Amino acid sequence: MTKSVIKQALNWLKEPAISIGIVLVATTAIARPYYIPSGSMEPTLQIGDDIITAKYAYGYSRYSLPLDIGPQSDTRLLQRMPERGDIVVFRLPRDPNQTLIKRVIGLPGDHVQMVQGRLWINDKELPVVRDGSSEMQNADGSYMEVPKYIETLPNGLNHAILKW
Repeated sequence: MTKSVIKQALNWLKEPAISIGIVLVATTAIARPYYIPSGSMEPTLQIGDDIITAKYAYGYSRYSLPLDIGPQSDTRLLQRMPERGDIVVFRLPRDPNQTLIKRVIGLPGDHVQMVQGRLWINDKELPVVRDGSSEMQNADGSYMEVPKYIETLPNGLNHAILKW
């Protein structure tokens, strides 16, 4: 091979390599896309929604890096605690291959429980107000009307919930 052919091949590979590098850095340090596979967060997030999450919101851990290659630690770099009402994406410590998306309702030291389908935090039942209904698809493809409520967390944040 001549030097010009090698130089031409390197020039041809340079752009895709830079693009791949930018994507790796961005998904490691800045944000990461996710697909919503289930209805556990409806009506806030729908099945099939695509979302982008900020990686830096609560700090960085070994799971922030590709292939989980970072050092194991009980703390996070630039650590910050989530607040009630935040929607968080996390990996289960017992199964890092499983990623969950959930709303934060309890903080360390809180006593959280469900009593007859109602949420209680620190021995106080959270207020809910009826807010119409939503149409939900059943597993068989049919649709049904489901009651929709607005629940208020102890810090005053409201979010919609469905009950069926």
